[in-house]
Amino acid sequence: MGHDISGYNKSGEEICYIRFGKLNPTATVFYNLFDARDFHAGVSGTGASETYTLAHVEKTLANYKEFYGNDFVELKDDDFLIRERKEILKFINNCLETAKKEGSVKVFFG
Repeated sequence: MGHDISGYNKSGEEICYIRFGKLNPTATVFYNLFDARDFHAGVSGTGASETYTLAHVEKTLANYKEFYGNDFVELKDDDFLIRERKEILKFINNCLETAKKEGSVKVFFG
């Protein structure tokens, strides 16, 4: 069990992926950043997806910056929490790039 979350463009191609173990508390943070608490089913996602507008993904990035700030960018990747935060940012940025090109991005919460 775990949270397998993917982003897709309008062609259905996977543009990003992130995974959290079933007991990883950062999964809850991720759902909160996307304002997607309804898709959090405890030890995994609900298996549903949502299409997010560019404005929503921009708000998600703003939520990320408010929650984490930018203080970790220069830190070493040997810290698991730093790597995890960078992976979340990479996921959001990939969604943002797709939403800028296509107007929206689909996120699957498995």
